[in-house]
Parts: sequence; C-alpha cells; structure tokens
Amino acid sequence: MKRSIIIILGVLTSMMMACTNTPEDPLSTILSPGITDDQVRVGSSLALGGHAGYLGTQTLHGALAYIQHVNDLGGIHGRRIHVKVYDDGYDPPRCVTNTQKLIIEDKVFALFCYMGTPTTVKILPLVDEARIPVVGMFTGANALREPHNRYVINVRASYYQETGAAVKHLVEELKLERIAVFYQYDAYGFDGLKGTEIALRPYGLVPVATGTYIRGTLDVAEGLRKIMASGAEAVVMIGTYEPCAKFIRLASQKGFSPVFYNVSFVGADELARLLGDVDEKIIVTQVVPPPEVSETQQLWGAQEYIELLRRYYPADRPNFVSLEGYINAKVLVEGLKRAGRDLNRETFINSIESIHNLDLGIDNLLSFSASDHQGLERVYFTYLQDGKFVWRNH
Repeated sequence: MKRSIIIILGVLTSMMMACTNTPEDPLSTILSPGITDDQVRVGSSLALGGHAGYLGTQTLHGALAYIQHVNDLGGIHGRRIHVKVYDDGYDPPRCVTNTQKLIIEDKVFALFCYMGTPTTVKILPLVDEARIPVVGMFTGANALREPHNRYVINVRASYYQETGAAVKHLVEELKLERIAVFYQYDAYGFDGLKGTEIALRPYGLVPVATGTYIRGTLDVAEGLRKIMASGAEAVVMIGTYEPCAKFIRLASQKGFSPVFYNVSFVGADELARLLGDVDEKIIVTQVVPPPEVSETQQLWGAQEYIELLRRYYPADRPNFVSLEGYINAKVLVEGLKRAGRDLNRETFINSIESIHNLDLGIDNLLSFSASDHQGLERVYFTYLQDGKFVWRNH
C-alpha cells in the first residue's frame, strides 16, 4: 500500500512539473492567472471619455509610456506587459461590469491604474473574492486604505493627507477661519468633506457652509449661493475640472473672491485651461511634483517621464495626471522585477511589500510594508500663476 502511494505521488509530481513548463495549462492558470511564458496580462477600467475623460486618458497614457518602454527593452524576466483596457465613463456600475470581465473572461493577473473613488471602491468585493492585486489607483480615498487590504496597493498620498495639509496652510499661514466645502455628491466628495472636517477639528473649527453638485453635471449654482451667503474666506473643493472651473468662474463674476483650494483629482492642468484668464487665488495640492524640469529643480524622474511621453504620446503635453500614471507603472514593474520569473499573485504582493526607500526621482521616496500599502506620503502645493499651476516648496 505504501509503495502504491509513493508511485502515485511520483506520477502527480511529474504531471505538475510538466504543467509548470506549459504556460496555458489549467493548473498554471489557476496558480497564476494572466501569466504565460512571454506575457503578463493586467487590466484597467477607467474613464476614457465623458466628463472625466481627461483624467482617465492621461492616467493611462502616462502608465503606457513607461510600460511600452519596458516592453521595447524586452519586458520583465522575458515577459512583456499587456494592458487590457475598458472605458467605464467614471460610472460605478460600468466599472464593476468591466472588472468582472477582466477577472473572469480576460483572466488578468492584476488590476491596474483604476480611476476615481466611486468606481474603485465598488470593485473591492471583487478584489477580495478573487484575491487579485489592484495597483496604483488615481484616487486618495480612505476606504482604499482602511481597513488594510493585502491586495490593494496605493501609490499616492490620501485625500485626508491633502486636505489636512491644505487646512493647516489656510488656517496657520493664511490666517483664515471661515472655510466652506464644495463637493461632488458621492463617495469621492464625502471622503474629501470628512477629511476637511477632521483637519478643522484641532482648530475648533467646522465648515461654515457646504455646497454640492451631482457627478456628471455642472449644476453648481445652488452650492455657490449657499457658500457665498456664509461669507467664506476659503473654499475647499472636492470635484473634477469642469464643475470646479464653472464654480470659480461664476464666483468671480459675482465678485466672490475667497481662496479656492482643490485636491489633486481635480486635474490641475485641465482646470487651468478651462479657467483661462480668470484671476483668482487658486491652490491645488498634488501628490506628484510638476513634471517640468527647470535649472533649479532637476528631478530626474520627471525628466525621464517627459522624454518617454514625447516618444510614445507626442501629442500629449506633460501634466500631473499622466505623471502619476507613469509612477504607478514604475511601481507595477518594480514589483514584477522583484517577484522573479516564478511569478504569482502572492509573490508579487510580497515583492511590493519589500520596497523600501526606492528613489523614483520625484523628491519623494517610495516605501511599502506588510502593514502599510501606501507608497508615497508627500503633498505638494501648486498655485495658479500665468495660466499654469506652479510648485512652491513648503
């Protein structure tokens, strides 16, 4: 009987070894979906058109600029990275449908470069069920950070960190106390509102007024009316570029000139374009530095990004959003490199957690751990000046 068991185990071992050398074998697929001998498949769902299309398109272009560069050099351990992309229009149900398709039909190894809070938060149950990594989301939502999730890899600083830094600047440096909040009425806006409330609390302050708009609309007039009536000295804005630009333009036309502060998701470059010659005090916090390289700011990571963006997307202008996508791709690639040739989802996560103080050339070291899945911490302040947002080092 013992001899029979040994023979059976030997046969099974031989079968498994044979499976290891056959990329499309069912056992290999179960252990490492999306991995073949010469390819790693990852999937993305984000807005490629509509009212948030600029954000999704630029995030994707920045990421693909680096990935195409890596592929042109032969890929990672002999495997090129293939990115399967679906447009969700910044619509949560479409994002869920796309993600199900990526996991079940396309059998991707990981999810990558998702965009937006209301969309990304909705896929978390799918991530947990499939135990699939999701890497580099263009959102600072707290729900992606707490509670800790082994399969969620955030790269950027959170909205709580952005609003916390902004409130400190408004209250301590600009000596403003009457602060209102204008926000998108969904998970994104609620997260920004809560972050602002938390940041105001130590100063004994609360928002003097709040105003909202519905995602996908430009119905900002009622929110503006409520905030103007409060006599706010500053407005924290948690929205996207079109409604925020309209709010600021209408405020300016009505002679209402507080400090306007926006979180990074607004899309600063597109906001500046839409504002045109509007002359108001406008601040946007960023989670990456401005991509332009000057004689006094030789950030080699930003310079590398500009060179590769010009090579692969020559029609695009360097901007904050695509630089963030580019950095997301560098994190994905670093994890794949460290995981080695014998790649699976668990070894990939372990490899990400092994990254400590990695210099990406953006004046902000990248670090992860088993208990901390947010790689970058720094918040940068930019101010509208001559039609563009300029970095002032705080």
